[in-house]
Amino acid sequence: METDLVVLHATAQNQKGILVSGLEKNDFQVYEDGVLQQIKYFSHEDIPVTVGLVIDNSGSMRPKRAQVIAAALAFARASNPQDQMFVVNFNERVAFGLPDSAPFTDQVPQLELALSRVAADGETALYDAVAAALDHLNKGNRDKKVLIVISDGGDNASKHSLAPIIAMARQPGAIIYTIGLFDETDEDRNPKVLKQLAHETGGETFLPESIKEVIPICERIARDIRNQYTIAYVPANRKQDGAYRTIQVRAVAQGGGRLLVRTRPGYFARSKVQSPPPPKNDPP
Repeated sequence: METDLVVLHATAQNQKGILVSGLEKNDFQVYEDGVLQQIKYFSHEDIPVTVGLVIDNSGSMRPKRAQVIAAALAFARASNPQDQMFVVNFNERVAFGLPDSAPFTDQVPQLELALSRVAADGETALYDAVAAALDHLNKGNRDKKVLIVISDGGDNASKHSLAPIIAMARQPGAIIYTIGLFDETDEDRNPKVLKQLAHETGGETFLPESIKEVIPICERIARDIRNQYTIAYVPANRKQDGAYRTIQVRAVAQGGGRLLVRTRPGYFARSKVQSPPPPKNDPP
Protein backbone atom coordinates (compact mmCIF):
# COMPACT_ATOMS: atom_id res chain seq x y z
CA MET A 1 0.00 0.00 0.00
CA GLU A 2 1.20 3.53 -0.75
CA THR A 3 -0.45 4.95 2.39
CA ASP A 4 -0.80 3.69 5.94
CA LEU A 5 -4.60 3.54 5.64
CA VAL A 6 -5.91 0.03 6.36
CA VAL A 7 -9.17 -0.67 4.51
CA LEU A 8 -11.44 -3.50 5.66
CA HIS A 9 -14.57 -4.95 4.08
CA ALA A 10 -16.63 -6.45 6.89
CA THR A 11 -19.73 -8.64 6.96
CA ALA A 12 -21.95 -8.39 10.05
CA GLN A 13 -24.31 -11.23 10.97
CA ASN A 14 -26.52 -12.03 13.92
CA GLN A 15 -26.29 -15.29 15.86
CA LYS A 16 -28.55 -16.98 13.28
CA GLY A 17 -26.20 -16.07 10.42
CA ILE A 18 -28.53 -13.41 8.97
CA LEU A 19 -26.90 -10.33 7.45
CA VAL A 20 -27.34 -7.19 9.56
CA SER A 21 -27.67 -3.85 7.79
CA GLY A 22 -28.25 -0.34 9.10
CA LEU A 23 -25.31 -0.27 11.51
CA GLU A 24 -23.48 2.98 12.14
CA LYS A 25 -19.81 3.80 12.62
CA ASN A 26 -20.18 3.87 16.42
CA ASP A 27 -21.56 0.31 16.40
CA PHE A 28 -18.10 -0.99 15.39
CA GLN A 29 -14.79 -1.30 17.20
CA VAL A 30 -11.53 -2.16 15.44
CA TYR A 31 -8.55 -3.62 17.27
CA GLU A 32 -5.04 -4.05 15.86
CA ASP A 33 -2.83 -6.33 17.93
CA GLY A 34 -5.34 -5.82 20.74
CA VAL A 35 -5.17 -2.00 20.62
CA LEU A 36 -8.36 -0.04 19.86
CA GLN A 37 -8.05 2.00 16.65
CA GLN A 38 -9.78 5.21 15.57
CA ILE A 39 -12.04 4.63 12.55
CA LYS A 40 -11.31 7.30 9.93
CA TYR A 41 -13.75 6.22 7.22
CA PHE A 42 -16.98 4.24 7.32
CA SER A 43 -19.62 3.40 4.73
CA HIS A 44 -22.31 0.85 3.99
CA GLU A 45 -22.95 1.11 0.26
CA ASP A 46 -23.55 -1.37 -2.53
CA ILE A 47 -20.41 -0.46 -4.45
CA PRO A 48 -19.46 -2.22 -7.71
CA VAL A 49 -16.65 -4.75 -7.44
CA THR A 50 -14.17 -6.58 -9.65
CA VAL A 51 -15.03 -10.29 -9.50
CA GLY A 52 -13.16 -13.33 -10.77
CA LEU A 53 -15.00 -16.64 -11.18
CA VAL A 54 -12.36 -19.38 -10.80
CA ILE A 55 -13.92 -22.61 -12.03
CA ASP A 56 -12.51 -26.15 -11.79
CA ASN A 57 -12.86 -27.96 -15.12
CA SER A 58 -10.94 -31.13 -14.26
CA GLY A 59 -12.34 -34.46 -15.42
CA SER A 60 -14.07 -35.22 -12.12
CA MET A 61 -16.16 -32.05 -12.49
CA ARG A 62 -17.86 -33.28 -15.67
CA PRO A 63 -21.10 -34.50 -13.98
CA LYS A 64 -21.37 -31.25 -11.99
CA ARG A 65 -20.52 -28.85 -14.79
CA ALA A 66 -24.05 -27.74 -15.77
CA GLN A 67 -24.99 -26.92 -12.18
CA VAL A 68 -21.73 -25.04 -11.57
CA ILE A 69 -22.24 -22.88 -14.66
CA ALA A 70 -25.84 -22.21 -13.61
CA ALA A 71 -24.63 -21.22 -10.12
CA ALA A 72 -22.00 -18.84 -11.48
CA LEU A 73 -24.60 -17.18 -13.69
CA ALA A 74 -27.03 -16.95 -10.76
CA PHE A 75 -24.29 -15.11 -8.86
CA ALA A 76 -23.82 -12.70 -11.76
CA ARG A 77 -27.54 -11.96 -12.01
CA ALA A 78 -27.74 -11.27 -8.24
CA SER A 79 -24.73 -8.95 -8.28
CA ASN A 80 -24.40 -5.21 -8.79
CA PRO A 81 -25.04 -4.47 -12.50
CA GLN A 82 -21.87 -2.35 -12.56
CA ASP A 83 -19.59 -5.17 -11.40
CA GLN A 84 -16.77 -6.06 -13.78
CA MET A 85 -16.30 -9.83 -13.99
CA PHE A 86 -13.93 -12.31 -15.55
CA VAL A 87 -13.62 -16.10 -15.71
CA VAL A 88 -10.62 -18.35 -15.05
CA ASN A 89 -11.17 -21.93 -16.22
CA PHE A 90 -8.69 -24.51 -15.04
CA ASN A 91 -7.81 -28.18 -15.18
CA GLU A 92 -4.08 -28.91 -15.40
CA ARG A 93 -3.96 -25.76 -17.53
CA VAL A 94 -5.25 -22.27 -16.74
CA ALA A 95 -7.21 -20.28 -19.32
CA PHE A 96 -9.14 -17.01 -19.22
CA GLY A 97 -12.67 -17.41 -20.50
CA LEU A 98 -13.03 -13.93 -21.99
CA PRO A 99 -11.08 -12.82 -25.06
CA ASP A 100 -7.93 -10.74 -24.58
CA SER A 101 -9.71 -7.76 -26.13
CA ALA A 102 -12.34 -7.82 -23.34
CA PRO A 103 -10.64 -8.63 -20.01
CA PHE A 104 -13.84 -7.89 -18.03
CA THR A 105 -17.58 -7.91 -18.69
CA ASP A 106 -20.87 -7.02 -17.00
CA GLN A 107 -22.91 -9.03 -19.51
CA VAL A 108 -24.34 -12.39 -18.41
CA PRO A 109 -24.38 -13.89 -21.96
CA GLN A 110 -20.64 -13.17 -22.31
CA LEU A 111 -19.99 -14.84 -18.95
CA GLU A 112 -22.02 -17.87 -20.00
CA LEU A 113 -19.91 -18.22 -23.15
CA ALA A 114 -16.70 -17.76 -21.11
CA LEU A 115 -17.76 -20.47 -18.66
CA SER A 116 -18.57 -22.92 -21.45
CA ARG A 117 -15.39 -22.64 -23.52
CA VAL A 118 -13.45 -25.47 -21.84
CA ALA A 119 -14.41 -29.14 -21.70
CA ALA A 120 -14.14 -30.82 -18.29
CA ASP A 121 -11.07 -33.02 -18.53
CA GLY A 122 -7.64 -33.60 -16.99
CA GLU A 123 -6.15 -32.86 -13.55
CA THR A 124 -6.38 -29.91 -11.14
CA ALA A 125 -4.02 -26.90 -11.04
CA LEU A 126 -5.87 -24.95 -8.35
CA TYR A 127 -2.89 -22.92 -7.09
CA ASP A 128 -1.91 -21.81 -10.60
CA ALA A 129 -5.50 -20.70 -11.26
CA VAL A 130 -5.75 -18.68 -8.04
CA ALA A 131 -2.39 -17.02 -8.78
CA ALA A 132 -3.53 -16.02 -12.28
CA ALA A 133 -6.86 -14.73 -10.94
CA LEU A 134 -5.25 -12.66 -8.16
CA ASP A 135 -2.92 -11.10 -10.71
CA HIS A 136 -5.83 -10.30 -13.05
CA LEU A 137 -7.81 -8.71 -10.20
CA ASN A 138 -5.17 -5.98 -10.01
CA LYS A 139 -6.08 -4.94 -13.56
CA GLY A 140 -9.64 -4.13 -12.49
CA ASN A 141 -10.59 -0.59 -11.54
CA ARG A 142 -13.21 -1.24 -8.85
CA ASP A 143 -12.33 -0.41 -5.25
CA LYS A 144 -13.35 -3.84 -3.94
CA LYS A 145 -12.09 -7.09 -5.44
CA VAL A 146 -13.45 -10.62 -5.01
CA LEU A 147 -12.65 -14.15 -6.17
CA ILE A 148 -15.12 -17.03 -6.11
CA VAL A 149 -13.35 -20.38 -6.36
CA ILE A 150 -15.38 -23.51 -7.15
CA SER A 151 -13.44 -26.78 -7.06
CA ASP A 152 -13.97 -30.44 -6.21
CA GLY A 153 -10.48 -31.43 -5.17
CA GLY A 154 -7.01 -30.54 -4.02
CA ASP A 155 -4.14 -29.66 -6.30
CA ASN A 156 -2.25 -32.27 -8.30
CA ALA A 157 -0.89 -30.31 -11.27
CA SER A 158 0.24 -26.78 -10.29
CA LYS A 159 3.64 -25.23 -10.83
CA HIS A 160 2.98 -23.02 -7.79
CA SER A 161 3.11 -24.34 -4.24
CA LEU A 162 0.60 -23.36 -1.57
CA ALA A 163 2.77 -21.01 0.54
CA PRO A 164 3.28 -18.28 -2.08
CA ILE A 165 -0.41 -18.44 -2.99
CA ILE A 166 -1.38 -17.79 0.63
CA ALA A 167 1.15 -14.93 0.72
CA MET A 168 -0.46 -13.44 -2.41
CA ALA A 169 -3.93 -13.82 -0.90
CA ARG A 170 -2.82 -12.05 2.28
CA GLN A 171 -2.04 -8.86 0.38
CA PRO A 172 -4.74 -6.21 0.92
CA GLY A 173 -7.39 -5.99 -1.75
CA ALA A 174 -8.98 -9.37 -2.44
CA ILE A 175 -11.74 -11.30 -0.69
CA ILE A 176 -11.88 -15.01 -1.61
CA TYR A 177 -15.01 -17.15 -1.30
CA THR A 178 -14.54 -20.87 -1.85
CA ILE A 179 -17.01 -23.63 -2.64
CA GLY A 180 -15.79 -27.20 -2.25
CA LEU A 181 -17.65 -29.89 -4.19
CA PHE A 182 -16.01 -32.98 -2.78
CA ASP A 183 -16.62 -36.65 -3.43
CA GLU A 184 -15.80 -38.98 -0.55
CA THR A 185 -13.79 -41.15 -2.94
CA ASP A 186 -11.64 -38.23 -4.12
CA GLU A 187 -8.16 -38.81 -2.66
CA ASP A 188 -7.04 -35.30 -3.68
CA ARG A 189 -9.77 -33.43 -1.82
CA ASN A 190 -8.41 -30.77 0.50
CA PRO A 191 -11.03 -28.56 2.14
CA LYS A 192 -8.33 -27.17 4.46
CA VAL A 193 -6.79 -25.23 1.57
CA LEU A 194 -10.13 -23.73 0.57
CA LYS A 195 -10.81 -22.74 4.18
CA GLN A 196 -7.38 -21.13 4.50
CA LEU A 197 -7.78 -19.06 1.33
CA ALA A 198 -11.14 -17.75 2.54
CA HIS A 199 -10.05 -17.13 6.13
CA GLU A 200 -6.93 -15.16 5.19
CA THR A 201 -8.99 -12.75 3.09
CA GLY A 202 -12.18 -12.32 5.11
CA GLY A 203 -14.22 -14.53 2.81
CA GLU A 204 -16.16 -17.70 3.57
CA THR A 205 -15.97 -21.38 2.68
CA PHE A 206 -18.97 -23.49 1.71
CA LEU A 207 -18.91 -27.30 1.62
CA PRO A 208 -22.35 -28.29 0.32
CA GLU A 209 -23.54 -31.86 0.69
CA SER A 210 -25.38 -31.67 -2.63
CA ILE A 211 -24.67 -30.00 -5.97
CA LYS A 212 -28.20 -28.58 -5.75
CA GLU A 213 -27.04 -26.25 -2.97
CA VAL A 214 -24.53 -24.44 -5.17
CA ILE A 215 -26.97 -22.03 -6.82
CA PRO A 216 -28.40 -20.67 -3.51
CA ILE A 217 -24.85 -20.48 -2.13
CA CYS A 218 -23.73 -18.28 -5.04
CA GLU A 219 -26.79 -16.06 -4.59
CA ARG A 220 -25.94 -15.78 -0.89
CA ILE A 221 -22.37 -14.75 -1.71
CA ALA A 222 -23.72 -12.01 -3.99
CA ARG A 223 -25.90 -10.70 -1.14
CA ASP A 224 -22.93 -10.86 1.22
CA ILE A 225 -20.75 -8.76 -1.09
CA ARG A 226 -23.47 -6.16 -1.63
CA ASN A 227 -24.13 -5.76 2.11
CA GLN A 228 -20.60 -5.34 3.44
CA TYR A 229 -19.36 -2.42 5.50
CA THR A 230 -16.21 -0.57 4.49
CA ILE A 231 -14.09 0.49 7.46
CA ALA A 232 -10.74 2.26 7.27
CA TYR A 233 -8.25 3.40 9.90
CA VAL A 234 -4.69 4.68 10.22
CA PRO A 235 -2.81 2.32 12.58
CA ALA A 236 -1.79 3.76 15.93
CA ASN A 237 1.39 1.72 15.53
CA ARG A 238 3.29 3.72 12.90
CA LYS A 239 6.35 1.45 12.78
CA GLN A 240 7.34 0.40 9.27
CA ASP A 241 8.73 -2.94 10.37
CA GLY A 242 7.07 -5.32 7.91
CA ALA A 243 5.51 -7.24 10.81
CA TYR A 244 2.19 -9.08 10.61
CA ARG A 245 -0.53 -7.31 12.57
CA THR A 246 -3.71 -9.03 13.70
CA ILE A 247 -7.09 -7.38 13.25
CA GLN A 248 -10.29 -7.95 15.17
CA VAL A 249 -13.54 -6.14 14.43
CA ARG A 250 -16.42 -6.17 16.89
CA ALA A 251 -19.95 -4.90 16.44
CA VAL A 252 -23.04 -4.56 18.58
CA ALA A 253 -26.57 -4.46 17.21
CA GLN A 254 -28.57 -1.33 17.88
CA GLY A 255 -30.71 -3.39 20.22
CA GLY A 256 -27.61 -4.31 22.21
CA GLY A 257 -26.94 -7.84 20.94
CA ARG A 258 -23.42 -8.99 20.05
CA LEU A 259 -22.86 -9.59 16.33
CA LEU A 260 -20.50 -11.79 14.38
CA VAL A 261 -18.15 -9.83 12.13
CA ARG A 262 -16.11 -11.42 9.35
CA THR A 263 -13.17 -9.60 7.76
CA ARG A 264 -9.52 -10.28 6.98
CA PRO A 265 -7.64 -11.34 10.14
CA GLY A 266 -4.59 -9.15 9.62
CA TYR A 267 -2.04 -7.61 7.29
CA PHE A 268 1.67 -7.02 6.90
CA ALA A 269 2.85 -3.54 7.80
CA ARG A 270 4.98 -1.65 5.33
CA SER A 271 8.73 -2.07 5.56
CA LYS A 272 10.85 1.03 5.75
CA VAL A 273 12.73 1.37 2.48
CA GLN A 274 16.42 1.67 3.09
CA SER A 275 18.06 4.45 1.09
CA PRO A 276 21.15 3.33 -0.78
CA PRO A 277 24.41 4.69 0.63
CA PRO A 278 25.75 7.79 -1.14
CA PRO A 279 28.43 7.10 -3.75
CA LYS A 280 31.95 7.46 -2.56
CA ASN A 281 34.00 10.23 -4.15
CA ASP A 282 37.11 9.09 -5.94
CA PRO A 283 40.28 10.32 -4.24
CA PRO A 284 41.86 13.32 -5.94
